[in-house]
Amino acid sequence: MKTRVARRITTISLFALLFSIQLVAQNQSNYIVTNLGTLGGSSSSAISINNNGLVSGFSFLPGDQTEVAVVFQNGVPVPLGTLGGPNSAVEWPNHNATAVVGIAETADLDPLNEDWSCSYGGAFFPTVTGHICLGFVWQHGSMSPLPTLGGINGYASGANDAGQVVGWAETPVHDPTCVLPQVLQFQAVIWGPNRGQVQVLPPLGSDPDSAATAINNEGQVVGISGICENAVGDLSAMHAVMWENGTVSYLGNLGADAWDTPTAINNLGQTVGFAETADGTFHGFLWTKSGGMQDLKPLSGDSFSFAYGINDKGQIVGQSIGPNWSSAVVWLDGVATDLNCLTVPRSLHLIYANDINNSGRITGQASDPVAGQAPAFLAIPTPGVNHCSAAASMARTNAAATSIILPTNIAAMLRRSGILSRFVLER
Repeated sequence: MKTRVARRITTISLFALLFSIQLVAQNQSNYIVTNLGTLGGSSSSAISINNNGLVSGFSFLPGDQTEVAVVFQNGVPVPLGTLGGPNSAVEWPNHNATAVVGIAETADLDPLNEDWSCSYGGAFFPTVTGHICLGFVWQHGSMSPLPTLGGINGYASGANDAGQVVGWAETPVHDPTCVLPQVLQFQAVIWGPNRGQVQVLPPLGSDPDSAATAINNEGQVVGISGICENAVGDLSAMHAVMWENGTVSYLGNLGADAWDTPTAINNLGQTVGFAETADGTFHGFLWTKSGGMQDLKPLSGDSFSFAYGINDKGQIVGQSIGPNWSSAVVWLDGVATDLNCLTVPRSLHLIYANDINNSGRITGQASDPVAGQAPAFLAIPTPGVNHCSAAASMARTNAAATSIILPTNIAAMLRRSGILSRFVLER
């Protein structure tokens, strides 16, 4: 009798264990990955996705000498045009419900012959053209330029649902902290929400220059403050900052005083980005009001990480880089997981994840070695069992044969950094 009872209890316990394992498995998510293609060039990237599912980014054109800003509709890129010049792009996550913001060249040449933030070293656009570059807003099928602060060039990076756009723009001041060919000072800006409305966001303390990178629906703005230098990262990003209620505050660092760059902020004020560490590498970070700046470490065996996007659930996406590979990652509770382990089998290798919306949909850039392309991707979560342990080594093996690709806005900032010279970097 005791044996029969014990056997029955054991059987019930086994069924309970199997049922609990099944429940856990069902609560884990795979991602179905869609190749969003290009406009005939070798690469494209899905930089931003809003909560309505609008995906925007850029694509190279045939020959890879020019690129244009795009929205991805029905799984294909649709060009948004330019402001009269050769190139345009969306380079940062921006979350207005119906509009897209980015940068575009005009038909006019820069009279000071600056490289500016749009084309420094050919890192943002495929070639340095010498054309004036401005921030733009694209809405209802039309692209409109945003004004500068009396200087020549501008840059639009982020937007919120209220119609406010943030970025940075040149003033007429010849800044002695600039390094040629950069000449003019630049300041962080909020454009809108009303037409012609422009608000300058002051730098931190005695810093002469600033740039805003993201804004949430509460009107909190994050960005950088520092000296002019080349108007692209490094000492231009001596301080990661937040503007709120008319004041600017310092967000801290990870042990160094350069490259400290917020990339996104959610509606809870949680901010992600990347910063130089005390050992000269770069790590992603999460900043919260209660916890300050926290290190988002890369995958095991990797040296570098970059956090690019965060949603209102606190899910963070970005990139982890090893000696000769790169993987899109998602951080949950501060721990990085290779997104390639969470995709359905035989998916493209995901190089970096640049944004995530509140539905958990993720966008970025992938590698398609068969087609010889690096196309934009959309990853949609679906219930299922992840296969990280089985797929991790395969993903790394496949990725090891490819060059490392960084988002163009990040590549532009880090191209001058000697710490990255040992990697094969592409844009």
